[in-house]
Amino acid sequence: MTISSPVRRVLLWIPPLIFLVGFFFVPLTRILSLGLGSNAWTEDNLEHIPLVFGFTIYQATLSTVLTFLLGIPAAILFARYEFWGKLWLRVLTAVPFMLPTVVVAAAYHSMLSSRGWIHLFLPKLDFQFIGTLGAILVAHVFYNTTIVIRIVGTALARLDPAMEQAARSLGANSTRVWMHLLFPLMRPSMLAAALLVFLFDFTSFGVILLLGGMQFLTLEVEIYLRVLRIPDLPLASLLSIIQLGCTLLVSLAYTRALSIFRVQSAPRFSIARHPKTGLERAFAYSMVMLLVIFFLLPLVSLPIRSVSRLEADRGDRADVQSGITFEYYRELFNNRRGSLFHVPPFRAVFNSLGFAGITVLLSLGLGFPVAHALSHPSRLERFLDPLLLLPLGASAVMLGLGLILSFGRALLSPLFVPIAHTLVALPFVIRVLQPAINSIPERLRQAAAVLGASPWRVWWTVDWPILSRATLSAATFAFTVSLGEFGATLLLYRPEFPTLPVVIEGYLSQPGGLNYGQSMAMSTILMVLTLVCILTIEKIRLPGSDFS
Repeated sequence: MTISSPVRRVLLWIPPLIFLVGFFFVPLTRILSLGLGSNAWTEDNLEHIPLVFGFTIYQATLSTVLTFLLGIPAAILFARYEFWGKLWLRVLTAVPFMLPTVVVAAAYHSMLSSRGWIHLFLPKLDFQFIGTLGAILVAHVFYNTTIVIRIVGTALARLDPAMEQAARSLGANSTRVWMHLLFPLMRPSMLAAALLVFLFDFTSFGVILLLGGMQFLTLEVEIYLRVLRIPDLPLASLLSIIQLGCTLLVSLAYTRALSIFRVQSAPRFSIARHPKTGLERAFAYSMVMLLVIFFLLPLVSLPIRSVSRLEADRGDRADVQSGITFEYYRELFNNRRGSLFHVPPFRAVFNSLGFAGITVLLSLGLGFPVAHALSHPSRLERFLDPLLLLPLGASAVMLGLGLILSFGRALLSPLFVPIAHTLVALPFVIRVLQPAINSIPERLRQAAAVLGASPWRVWWTVDWPILSRATLSAATFAFTVSLGEFGATLLLYRPEFPTLPVVIEGYLSQPGGLNYGQSMAMSTILMVLTLVCILTIEKIRLPGSDFS
């Protein structure tokens, strides 16, 4: 029986559909029924929702504008100029996008909070960064600049240089070339990048909660508050419906913009060159320096701050002592209060690794059948394929809310944490596996079968050598997603099974130099684990599987 058999196609779809129906569509219907019920449409809620929605739009728009102010010059730099270290700088700008939000928040805490190294070495420099709108905006720019670099920079690099040469030969100067030729041609890619950046800023949760605080109420933060802090599940459900509707509208607009962007043809050679004039060199070198400082400084500050020897004074500041210490790392294993209910912070590392391992197994177990079915699409696959992407339109906090509404006391099981992680990772795993399965030559399978190989031996000798790299890449991606997932985990985790992001958030929100130091140590551990995963993905990434 071949893969085209209708019976086998249905069998391939049964496990992932059961998973999606049970853990996404049923929770979604519970959110819809509760959010559209009369209990959610109170007068107080109708007055409060526009304020929350308005600020969500405001901060996302402002973050997008600031991201473009840095991203467009950076995209021009990478597309038009060659310089030493270009590849490493491109990697550096891409790293923040894959880092967990708690790591980025801890990195800015390590640098700019009242216990950060800038305050420690410059105690007379008095300014407040953490807990401000500026902190949220800077972190969003830190996260999303790589989106503008990748999308707009790729579009600029694909433009035919003959058009620019023709414009200059007709007497157009550089300003007219950019304003009347290059920027109009780049509009589709700029629109696509703007919509994607706006989408990530609109659904931002961890950055706003950890760097802004409870005074900055976005839809995501308000949903979290109405579930755990100020229980009002009908209002949380209504906000989730609003958030989902906006996300789907922006996603549809992004898909449309991306389809326009893809029609542009790419030249067969690179148009990048070394800067020649003084103005070009000033632009290139200043941008390189700005990008290195902006992206490298927070990442370096975190591990340095995690080994700084500090002694808290009577205020909220600290004084630096000479030397380094690993005290904060040693404290991760200790239980100073001797509490029977205390979970050592380092236990969270093993919990996160365990949840990530379960997420990998679930994602691959559900992703392989779907990827095989999609490799020979029929009407069934064309109908079911979009359903796999729907969880991406729901925020992690919304996924957690849906599971809470649907399963109640069953959430005492810690397995719901990796289930939520799998909902996020599964669409990406399928998109990584599908091109690899499509690349397997059917003639090799047929030749092996003619020579007497059993179906199992055909798979092992023909399919697996081709699929192994894609499988490792998909597994690593699912592992990375699970390690850093914060929104759904914060709603679903059990106190005896905390994850690294949850523990880091808890220690960052507590007073005391020891708690602060331990949060820096755990953030450094999480950053190192994530960077190892990122490097693994980059090393084994296959052509056609790059969805970044």
